[in-house]
Amino acid sequence: MRIGILIVFLIVGLSGSAVTYAADDTGAPQGSRAAAPDAAKEPARPASVTVIGARDAHGILGREVRSAANEDMGRIVDVIVDREGSVRAAVIDFGGFLGVGSRKIVVDWGALRFGGVANKRDSITLELTKAQVSAAPEYKEDSPVIVLGAAGRLQPWDFDK
Repeated sequence: MRIGILIVFLIVGLSGSAVTYAADDTGAPQGSRAAAPDAAKEPARPASVTVIGARDAHGILGREVRSAANEDMGRIVDVIVDREGSVRAAVIDFGGFLGVGSRKIVVDWGALRFGGVANKRDSITLELTKAQVSAAPEYKEDSPVIVLGAAGRLQPWDFDK
């Protein structure tokens, strides 16, 4: 039912876009001043729409992270992307109790496993041990980011592009 409603809204939205394009055409001669700024502009293309099923995608901020040995590793509090917008790492609030004594560490996105995240109670698995994460340097904003990763998976970021 929801998908049917979404499709109806999509069709109405796209047909409304065509009416908007037609209404923008003033019919003024191309040589006139009023048409000059509009002649250089092309009409915006309609946005694409992707429908993702409720069981196929979930938010991860605040989600619990556990090791393969089921050790509590903290919670995901942020995601780090590179200049192209590709996800590179996750910031985990690690250690402490109720936020006291905790510190943020950064782990490589490839070291996370999302296999069992069908609902908010499910956790994300990290391919690192608690000892490895404990030894990781703390993440500090506006400082170089040191990313802890599973063996053989990290690639350096090229900032000279």
